[in-house]
Amino acid sequence: MMLIGNLALTGFGFPLLGIGTAGFYSKDGIINATYLAGTGMGNYAFVLTVLAALMTSFYSWRQFLMTFHGKFRGGEGHGHGVRLEDVHESPLTMLVPLGVLALGALIAGAIFAHLYIGADASGFWRGAVAVAFGHASGQELPVWVEFAPFVVTLLGFAIAYYYYILNPELPAEMAAKKGMLYTFVYNKWYFDELYAFLFVRPAMRVGRFLWKIGDGKIIDGLGPDGIAARVLDTTRGAVRLQSGYVYHYAFAMLIGVVALTTWFVIVGVAP
Repeated sequence: MMLIGNLALTGFGFPLLGIGTAGFYSKDGIINATYLAGTGMGNYAFVLTVLAALMTSFYSWRQFLMTFHGKFRGGEGHGHGVRLEDVHESPLTMLVPLGVLALGALIAGAIFAHLYIGADASGFWRGAVAVAFGHASGQELPVWVEFAPFVVTLLGFAIAYYYYILNPELPAEMAAKKGMLYTFVYNKWYFDELYAFLFVRPAMRVGRFLWKIGDGKIIDGLGPDGIAARVLDTTRGAVRLQSGYVYHYAFAMLIGVVALTTWFVIVGVAP
C-alpha cells in the first residue's frame, strides 16, 4: 500500500505511453501547463514545479526506504521498545479502505484524466472552472519537457537510495558538519523566524501597546473606568462624613451658620 502511495505521490508513469498512476496525470498536467503558458512567469513556475517534483520524489522514497529497508530502527536503543517480531499488518478496518484508495491511485488517472484535463474537460466542468489558455497552448510539447518530470522522479529515487541504502552513514556525517545548506534546510528555510519577524512580533507589539496604553492608562486611567473609579473614591470619602451622630451634624450646621454669617458680614461691609 505504501509503495503504491509513493508511486502515485511521485507521479510515476511512462511519458511515451502516456499512462501512469493518478499522480502522473495531475503532476504532468500542471508542469506541462506552466511550460505552455509561454510567459516569463510560466517559465518560472515550470522550473519550480520540476524542482518540487525532484524534492517530492527524494523525501517520499527516503521515508519508504528508511521504513522498509536497511537496519531495523524500532529497538530499545531508539526509545521505542518495539521488537521486529512485534510488527504486524494492519487490521481489515484499515486495509480495506487503503485497498480502495490504492486502486484509485493506480487507475483513476487513466480512467478520468480525459474528463478533468483532457479533451472532454470543457464538457465535464461546464464553466465551473475557468481555463486560461497560454500564448503557446496550441504548440506541441518538446520531448525534453515531457521527460523532465520522469527524469527528476528517477533522480530523486537515486539520491535517496544512495544516501539511505548504499551509504546510510553519509547523512549523519553531513549533518555533523553543519554546513550552510544543511543549516538552512534544517531550520526550515528560516520560515518560522521570518514569519515571526514580519507578523508575530509586530502583532505582539501592537497588542502590548493596546494593553498597557490603550486599556491600562487610557480606559482604566482616564476613560470610563477611570471616571467611575474617581466617582467611587469621592463617594467613599463622602460616606465617611455620615457618622450617624447628632452632635456631628449639629456641629456641621453650626460651622455652616458661622460661615454664612461671616460671608454676609464681609459682603455687607465691603465698599
